Amino acid sequence: MMATRRLTAALALALLAGVLALDAVQGAPPDPFAAPPPFALGSGQAAGGAHCAAPPG
Repeated sequence: MMATRRLTAALALALLAGVLALDAVQGAPPDPFAAPPPFALGSGQAAGGAHCAAPPG
């Protein structure tokens, strides 16, 4: 029974390492200057693009 747990854990870690390696090879680093602000409190930027941001009417 212990061998099955170790095998399953090893396979899960290998899969996780493979996904992280694939992401590191193919992905580009994020550009922090192109990202929207996380909170636009007091910045003058209006929210947009969602039904909850539309004025009532």
